Amino acid sequence: MPPMDKAAAARVLLTLTVAAGGAGAAVWAGMPAPALLGSTVAVTLAALARLPVRMPVALRNGAFAVIGCSLGTGVTPDFLSDAARWPVSLAVLCAVIVLTMVLSGRILERGFGQSRDTAILATSPGALSYALAISSAGVGDARAVMVLQSLRLLAMTLVLPSILGLLGGAGGAVWGSHHPTVMAYPVAILMLAAALAGGWGLDRLKAPAAFLLAGIAISGGLHGLGVVAGQFPPAFLMAGFTVTGAVIGTRFRALELRELARLALAALLTISLALTISASLALLVAWGLAMPFGQVWVAYAPGGVEAMAAMALSLGYDPTYVATHHVFRIVSLILVLPVVLRVFGSGRGRAEDA
Repeated sequence: MPPMDKAAAARVLLTLTVAAGGAGAAVWAGMPAPALLGSTVAVTLAALARLPVRMPVALRNGAFAVIGCSLGTGVTPDFLSDAARWPVSLAVLCAVIVLTMVLSGRILERGFGQSRDTAILATSPGALSYALAISSAGVGDARAVMVLQSLRLLAMTLVLPSILGLLGGAGGAVWGSHHPTVMAYPVAILMLAAALAGGWGLDRLKAPAAFLLAGIAISGGLHGLGVVAGQFPPAFLMAGFTVTGAVIGTRFRALELRELARLALAALLTISLALTISASLALLVAWGLAMPFGQVWVAYAPGGVEAMAAMALSLGYDPTYVATHHVFRIVSLILVLPVVLRVFGSGRGRAEDA
């Protein structure tokens, strides 16, 4: 990639400054996925205000490698043994995923004119960062995927505890603090370097979201074998998600408020459908396996694994059961989404490169 001139460098610096400010504000406000959502909102507002926002491909690829390394940390040596404890429940979770994506995808395609690629990525439940990384790399409409996935995450985080509280759970409880082990910085740096090298190789092979997939494969393999343990350092994650949010925000330069309102309506319909599907099948599993309905619903609801596990703790449910289901869903989507896009995707609605 040729070196940037001073004007281009100034645009990138402006974009990073706006993104960092948005991420910091979101952390202060207590938003879910604050670095990602906060930076996206801030850069989106800057783009709509016609500020010269820009993010180079090299920074995007580095951010995707960081996110991939983070996603891979969920594959622990105990994951398979934990999953083997609840085969029926996990099988029904697969049905929840398929029904949610198929029915919600139909709504987006037929009711809102979205492409098949966009519908697949926007309705993949609980895979926000992965779906956004793929769409930001040029598959589907990154703006639509961002709006739909972000509103889903907000709804799951803010609405689900209240509903469970009305049903008899401790919906108003304060979420318990969670302090996971963090891997050492030298280990994280070596892992990131390997992910960047692997991403470069996969990119030459035209793999989708090459740097993200390389990070997932390397981190997941090392964690699954027990070679390394712990989450990726928070400082790296903050930077990776902030840059990714900036990449997404730059896509909103041509978005009109009318289109944003249409996407919000689409999000309302698809979120309501996802909640209905997950609640219905959770009720069936809870009855069949003699488990608390709320515990199964939190495990099936399409939210983030960290938020849902914390919610399970606060409501007195089994956090291992909930976390296992969410990690299983994420791993399944990581493996299946590229195949689904290749076999069933439309190839339309591809965004321009950053």
